[in-house]
Amino acid sequence: MKKPQAAALITKVREESPLVFNITNTVVTNFTANGLLATGASPVMAYAREEAADMAQIAGALVLNIGTLTNEVVEAMLIAGKAANDMNIPVILDPVGAGATPYRTSTARRILKEVDVQFIRGNAAEIANIAGKTWAIKGVDATKDAGNKAVLAQKVATMFGSTVVVTGAVDTITNGTTTINLTNGHQVLTKVTGTGCLLSSILGAFAAVEADSILAATGALSFFSVASEKAAELTGGNRPGSFQIELLNQLALITPEEIQQAIRLN
Repeated sequence: MKKPQAAALITKVREESPLVFNITNTVVTNFTANGLLATGASPVMAYAREEAADMAQIAGALVLNIGTLTNEVVEAMLIAGKAANDMNIPVILDPVGAGATPYRTSTARRILKEVDVQFIRGNAAEIANIAGKTWAIKGVDATKDAGNKAVLAQKVATMFGSTVVVTGAVDTITNGTTTINLTNGHQVLTKVTGTGCLLSSILGAFAAVEADSILAATGALSFFSVASEKAAELTGGNRPGSFQIELLNQLALITPEEIQQAIRLN
């Protein structure tokens, strides 16, 4: 993966301003919308089953986030997902909290069974649990099994035919054959609710303008991670309230040149 290709994708997002349809959780709706606007994309949030298919068919990408579930929201997700599949629109699944409850876990698996999902983005525990595996993490630190995170991601990517993004201290991107690790980011991201959810939606914006799934995911994570580092630097690194606002600023201001210089890929 060439750093210039990944870094340059933000310019394409800003030029095309893709419509990203989010069926997301109630905790992060405002932050996600503002983050997408700062990035240069066009967000839309809608939950009614009656318009889910119509909205999906005009979007550049569909993001399904299971953070706050109801039966009605699940139905809308399935309708939207199938409509997006019909139009070859990329679908991103964020299985928030998979493994915490049977309902949450079974919902993520049902979506993966009934919808062709191009991207799955979550932490190691969430990714493992949707695949029927047990993976424990404490805070942002993985347990002793952390050395197998790349292997886990590869297995899940192969299982679902998706590009899997496992985020943590080291982010792993894989489609089962090509695997990339990224070591950018900042600890303060874990102190602001919704940063992972926003990343999933930003991944949708990049997927909307780039057909190569590995490149799209690498571009999205590079952009978001470098912006978070710059925001943390400007706000002292331990001020989550200031950081949240500055992150929005940096999503709007960060340049391809800054991303290329700062990104750490292997």
